[in-house]
Amino acid sequence: MNPVPDIYRILPEVILTLTGAAVMVIDASIPPSWSRRYLGFLAAIGTTIALWASVGQLAFPEGTGFFGTVETSTFTIFFHVLICGIVLVALLLSIDTLPQHSHHQGEYYALIVFGAVGMCLLTSAVELLVVFIALEISSISTYILAGYRKQTGRGPEAAIKYFLLGSFATAFLLYGIALIFGATGTTQIYQIAQLAPVAQNQTLVLAALALMLVGILFKVSAAPFHVWTPDVYEGAPSPVVALMSTAPKAAAFALLLRVVYEMFPNLRSIWAPLLWIVAVLSMTVGNLAALRQQNVKRMLAYSAIAHAGYLLAAFAAASDARGFSETGIAAASFYIAAYAAMNVGIFAVVTLVGGYDEHLSLIDDFRGLMYRSPFLASLLIFFLISLIGIPFTGGFFGKFYSFSAAVDGGAIALAIIGLLNSGLAAAYYLRLALVCAQRPAADQTVPPKPHVGIAVTAALAIAVLATIVLGIRPNAWLYAAQSAAHTLQAPPPPGEVPVVPLQFPQ
Repeated sequence: MNPVPDIYRILPEVILTLTGAAVMVIDASIPPSWSRRYLGFLAAIGTTIALWASVGQLAFPEGTGFFGTVETSTFTIFFHVLICGIVLVALLLSIDTLPQHSHHQGEYYALIVFGAVGMCLLTSAVELLVVFIALEISSISTYILAGYRKQTGRGPEAAIKYFLLGSFATAFLLYGIALIFGATGTTQIYQIAQLAPVAQNQTLVLAALALMLVGILFKVSAAPFHVWTPDVYEGAPSPVVALMSTAPKAAAFALLLRVVYEMFPNLRSIWAPLLWIVAVLSMTVGNLAALRQQNVKRMLAYSAIAHAGYLLAAFAAASDARGFSETGIAAASFYIAAYAAMNVGIFAVVTLVGGYDEHLSLIDDFRGLMYRSPFLASLLIFFLISLIGIPFTGGFFGKFYSFSAAVDGGAIALAIIGLLNSGLAAAYYLRLALVCAQRPAADQTVPPKPHVGIAVTAALAIAVLATIVLGIRPNAWLYAAQSAAHTLQAPPPPGEVPVVPLQFPQ
């Protein structure tokens, strides 16, 4: 059999890179007076091609390329398709909601596509230095996008907070990489999995695990590393929040799955209780804080923290003798897909109702939405009930699989806490839904009916369809998630670990 060329291992990333470069070249070549709106369609077309290229990688045999630094497997393809789908919806949403002649619009679309390059590469990297580079590519793009609305004070504030705290988190991750290299002499994930259990200095291994978990949990906005989330969500444009609340988190959770199940499964007795505590903190802190919010985006920000806790509950799934759990990996992967669909959808509705300048940002501003725009109000209520976890929506099966995995792993208390928090979350979700269904007050100024363009209609259709399919026919995605879990490689049993002598340069 002819080996697969290395370039095919990163084909989606190559297509996204060429798309971003094309957007920037065209943006710099056309007169300033011309509309940049069509550059968004170019970026969307390139992202769609990258999505199909990801699906096409299923025809390739699983393996690594570029000297074992990147991998092609069902696991990587699952997250590539998910990330490209999220980016596509975010681009379609931006095309119709950004002002016609907003500043640096071409750069905006290019940054989204370049951020997708980093996110996709992060899910396929099996070399920690490539992981760091991919994380920086993704992070720098989102830092800039968070401050895109420079005419408001909240935009630059969000970007600065995100950048400073994100830099600290990245430093923790990089320091962890340095320590694991000191303990094992390698930064290749599969080699670390073999050498970490027999490393002479286990203190370095434990310290590396702790530091890497801090860096990754910041990226998924899990408590107590969540303080940046509400301010950044409030200050960033809503289409950007729709992207950063889902795609970077999906990539970061993919990295977390690799780190705990593929690189450090032998340390399950250490990281499992830590993630148990983080899950409880995230669910409880997120929901209690969301109850007190009057700003819709801040409420959804704290909701995102709570959902990170629901997802982390899947990490309590029962494991085999090597600390590996296909059930936990599959449940977490499914939850990521379900959460992405409903969260992108609800931020799309918030963007249309509030407008680019977000003149309607409070919960009370949504009063009477059912009477002035029944279509958007119905969609908003649909996504809210999915976030609650009502049956026949993606949110229901996401929580069901996550809590079932926790129960199978013996973490019954964690599942009960999750169910109680889900009931707590219903209070603020239903409050927003009831406000939308209420009649406008007599003295309330009736805002204009939101305009729903073709591109944003397509974005909403994708989000609604994905949420419905995951709620009615979840088997296909669950099978894909299980296939992804099966291809995430666990190290051999301890008795079969080859002891490889470390080679240091003279």
